[in-house]
Amino acid sequence: MKTILIVGGSKGIGKAIINALKETHKIINFSRSEGVSHSNITNYNVDVLQEELPEITEEINGLVFCPGSINLKPINRLSLDDFRNDFEINVVSAVKVIQKYITSLKNNDGSVVLFSTVATKLGMPFHASVSASKSAVEGLTKSLAGEFATKVRFNCIAPTVTDTTLAEKLLRNEKQRENMEARHPLKKFLKPEEVASLATYLLSDSSSAISGQVFPIDAGMVSLKL
Repeated sequence: MKTILIVGGSKGIGKAIINALKETHKIINFSRSEGVSHSNITNYNVDVLQEELPEITEEINGLVFCPGSINLKPINRLSLDDFRNDFEINVVSAVKVIQKYITSLKNNDGSVVLFSTVATKLGMPFHASVSASKSAVEGLTKSLAGEFATKVRFNCIAPTVTDTTLAEKLLRNEKQRENMEARHPLKKFLKPEEVASLATYLLSDSSSAISGQVFPIDAGMVSLKL
């Protein structure tokens, strides 16, 4: 049974990934809030950016880094600290986790899944900070895929708006939800389970020939114009 480390698995996409894997994998979950309870899950209450990372005796076959931010403001209302904070959450904390557990991943033909956003490919007003930091995540993905080729696979998923607590301000009432659906050519936004399905595939042996890729799940927003 493979062991997957999931950072941020207590809610949203991370929780959906855990629910998809918990019957067939051992799960180690790092989260600041209470995680899913199951015999195959070990939960650690840890803030990966602020606290020392736990020592893990299990060999790790996969890593999914889920933390992110949606900090949408006009550029003149974004402080330098806004940019720094988004970069710390999305990039620096991911690097910290990867550095800590890369040896175990190398020893076990590991797979790492990171997260970006469709806003790196499509210019969206008020997305300057989050787009900048997520673009760095995409660069990190490609660089590390090259650095660890044959040892660890690195891939990135770039979803559009997903129905999670992180996006609740964008989907806070029925009118906003209808407007968000209308913005997408497929007339929908995402459920966490849809994103989790791709993440679980990228962790699996079925994707053993895939590395260094950024996969948009955009409901047609970037690629289609109807």
